[in-house]
Amino acid sequence: MSSVSIKEVAARAGVSPGTVSNVLNRPEKVASTTRRRVEEAIRELGFVRHGSASSLRAGHSRTVGLSVIDIGNPFFTDVAAGVEEVASERGYAVILGNSSGDRLKEERNLLVFAEQRVRGVLITPAGENMSKVDRLRERGISVVLVDHPAERPDQCSVAVNDVTGGAMAVSHLLASGAERIAYVTGPLTVRQCADRLVGAERALTDAGRDPRESLKEIPMGAMNARSGQQAAEKLLAEGHLPDAVFCANDLLALGLLRGLLQAGVRVPQDVSLVGYDDIDFASASAVSLTSVRQPTHRLGRVATELLLDECDNPGSHAHQQIMFQPELVVRESTR
Repeated sequence: MSSVSIKEVAARAGVSPGTVSNVLNRPEKVASTTRRRVEEAIRELGFVRHGSASSLRAGHSRTVGLSVIDIGNPFFTDVAAGVEEVASERGYAVILGNSSGDRLKEERNLLVFAEQRVRGVLITPAGENMSKVDRLRERGISVVLVDHPAERPDQCSVAVNDVTGGAMAVSHLLASGAERIAYVTGPLTVRQCADRLVGAERALTDAGRDPRESLKEIPMGAMNARSGQQAAEKLLAEGHLPDAVFCANDLLALGLLRGLLQAGVRVPQDVSLVGYDDIDFASASAVSLTSVRQPTHRLGRVATELLLDECDNPGSHAHQQIMFQPELVVRESTR
């Protein structure tokens, strides 16, 4: 069976071949009714474009790369959903790379993105070394930082104010009467963990407390539910529980909650608990979790809009560093 041509699609849809080309490559430039008519003709005729050939001619493909540090965390799943939504609307596919917080694995993922001639890359970097981002940009690949603020004006980024979020969490615990607070976190080399700690300490200082006396840091090697349960075991082994625990994400908090409940500790009567991210599981846990909400889906959408604007309009694109504000969602796990 011979392949279907763009001219045949155009004839079926009653448009010019140029309009079909725009639907395939610049769908945002075509009126929605016309675009749907062309897409219907494509489906009816079974048209498949020769993507590799067009990519070679253009120097890039209709794909964007997304590199995250933990796709197992629902936070990043929600971000990815926002990315895919905008990419699909604009006629792009998304290649996902999961670094697992490993810088070498991240480097390999970025190399694959470059080999695939992606149009641009969205990245939640593993670590603070931005040389990998510079290398991509030297190759002509646009980059937007996701959940990580840019430190330079010539770089787009979309992030949430984690210092404010950490302060919100601890201020809420202090208002509920907590005197001794534990901060269960991942590695403090992770920017988000460090910023949330800064916010927690700021809230204590503003309340006239010495963070060195009122806040106990419990860093864990990973930010998942298993690590949260191990953190609960550490606290229980010390024999003197804090009044409240602030966790650097909801997975840690949910694991810690399970460990406390299994040991007969009542939440929030014995220990108040606050998580971070407000993933779907937070409201559905045995004791619904108070959490600091981040606009995850919007993060993905806005980051992708910035990326594709830079790709499509390099001459007029204005770099933006967008900082969203978090929101405290109070549920049963705090007094």
